[in-house]
Amino acid sequence: MGAGIGGLAATLSLRAAGHEVTLVEQARRFTEIGAGIQLAPNATRVLRRLGLLDTVAARAAHPSRLSFRTWSDGTEICGYVLGPEVEDEFGAPYLQVHRADLHQALAARVPPRSVRLDTQVVGIDQDDRAAYVTTAGGERLGADLVVAADGVRSAARQWLFGADEAVFSGTAAYRALLPAAAVADLDLPEYAGWLGPGRHVVHYWVRAGQLLNLVAVFTTEAEAKSESARESWTARAEPGEQLREFAGWDRRLLTALERAGQVFRYGINTRTPLARWNVGRVTLLGDSAHAMVPFQAQGAAQAIMDAAVLGDCLADTAPAEIPDALTRYVRRRLATATRVQAGSASAGDAYHLPDGPEAEARNARMVAYGHENRFGPHATAWRDDVPEE
Repeated sequence: MGAGIGGLAATLSLRAAGHEVTLVEQARRFTEIGAGIQLAPNATRVLRRLGLLDTVAARAAHPSRLSFRTWSDGTEICGYVLGPEVEDEFGAPYLQVHRADLHQALAARVPPRSVRLDTQVVGIDQDDRAAYVTTAGGERLGADLVVAADGVRSAARQWLFGADEAVFSGTAAYRALLPAAAVADLDLPEYAGWLGPGRHVVHYWVRAGQLLNLVAVFTTEAEAKSESARESWTARAEPGEQLREFAGWDRRLLTALERAGQVFRYGINTRTPLARWNVGRVTLLGDSAHAMVPFQAQGAAQAIMDAAVLGDCLADTAPAEIPDALTRYVRRRLATATRVQAGSASAGDAYHLPDGPEAEARNARMVAYGHENRFGPHATAWRDDVPEE
């Protein structure tokens, strides 16, 4: 269920493990949607296993350095190493891609006969021998197992575990893609995070440097069910809204936000950590299991890791053994995903500290960490290779 990045990666991993897979997706067709996405070495190692790394890397940007800066004048706080040093240390590169390019690369490897588009799932049930999904058209499709990769608003999660809604994080973001020519005169770092009171901005290149992906995050007291809290790839900001929200920030950022042709606004939602993701022959994967704020750039990477471990656990597995295999999958992934969820939330809190002693102490910690680990604190997740039991 679900043909996003997690669902497609799971399909490929399960096929590599020798299983026939039917991918069910309610959209009528695959479309180019979304913006930038970051792929740390834990994700790119899996892409290599799937035979897709070269394809994705050819359309990606390969950042050499991450620069953290102050919000008002761009003074650098600290910098962390990326580039070839990351591949030497972690065995795989750090890439920045357009989400549609990654999605297309994954989808192109799934045989068309294995995909059912325009098929909405309205229920899941199971017995001792099989799991079933019921479609809006009245079909009941059976299989040895069901993997629910249906995103942060997962219906499958509620079917499995009862009433459980997505949680608005209290943050929202503006996002835009700008052609390189539109920002060529701004002297922007290739990859930077700008930190300020209640807000931060991240920008980096995608499509081999053709487009600048810019994300401007802000805290908000909007109600959870308000338009500002809605998680949407297509909701447009009001004209000039982003400039008012970031008034007083470094002129380069404001100029980039002003020049952006289309600015989209989305609320950032998460899910409460679960004690388990699986029931019998059904399991969650990706955002349906562990949606997180994007402040460690690990959301997609963790879904890709889920897919890889799921494939490993189901290799050479007889139908009767599937429930136990799904339990092994969850046991191998849940603690790490939950830890990354918490770390991402903590990073956001640190990014948004008010000017003064707290921000100064944060900056000092970031500098000290760079002296201890040249790749920065987020690299603690990058060694999360496909683990063995």
